[in-house]
Amino acid sequence: MTALHPGLSRRARVAALDDSSRGRFARLLGADPITNVVVDSRVRAVGSVQPKRLGGTVFAVREGDDLVAACFSGGNLIPIGGDPASWTALAALVAQRPRICTSIVGRADAVAAMWPVLSERWGPPRAIRREQPLLVTSGPILVPGDESVRAARPDDTERYLAAAATMFTEELGVSPHVAPGSAAFRRRVDELIRAGRAFGSFDRRGQVVFKADVGALTAHTCQIQGVWVRPDLRGRGIGTAALATVVRHGLTLAPTVSLYVNDFNTAARRVYAKLGMHQHGTLSTVLL
Repeated sequence: MTALHPGLSRRARVAALDDSSRGRFARLLGADPITNVVVDSRVRAVGSVQPKRLGGTVFAVREGDDLVAACFSGGNLIPIGGDPASWTALAALVAQRPRICTSIVGRADAVAAMWPVLSERWGPPRAIRREQPLLVTSGPILVPGDESVRAARPDDTERYLAAAATMFTEELGVSPHVAPGSAAFRRRVDELIRAGRAFGSFDRRGQVVFKADVGALTAHTCQIQGVWVRPDLRGRGIGTAALATVVRHGLTLAPTVSLYVNDFNTAARRVYAKLGMHQHGTLSTVLL
């Protein structure tokens, strides 16, 4: 599907990508590797932008031979690069297809431009998180770590899965175990554990005290996701020391470590400030 949009130049075209454009898409992702790490990590892992392999479709705005903007449309809708005209054009194309995503996540200015177009077809959102600072560090991490934090093992899966589901429900307001997402959620947790990128600490009963995942990884950066401390143990400094350990490990995998946080989560922001993380940009999320 190819489209000409009135907000773009006459040379511009909006269409789904295939692997013939993978190199150009990689350059677009590389223009901001910290913001684009989730999609970049996925493309590198599967070595393709074909929808069946990637788990979603990449739509892009092409000016001649150059890609100037794109979005990944899968479980999440994620804008990449661009400007207001290209974001509006991409949203118009995505809106022509059935909605498959459960959220829109990306640069705040891109989400703000795309959502008015998409909302005409998709209806009201469950929630909008307009200000989500994207934080990054290259170290050093001066906060003492927690030696009890370790990579989760396959025999931890059920306990880790329960903690991950609790975190997901607290953060997003819905359970990940509601069909059709339950199987995909379990596959994702299994994948992270097998890859050695799910971390936790456990009490004497083997229950999860803290968890965090290195959810996306490239040669440039890694993004920590799913940070959670069991509610009855919050406010004791457990998360600060535990996350210090995970961030240090992340810095052995990539030169920078990033994560994003809701602007209203002042407790978490204090923790991240102690770890020396500074703001790289601002994201927004629309929950559908």
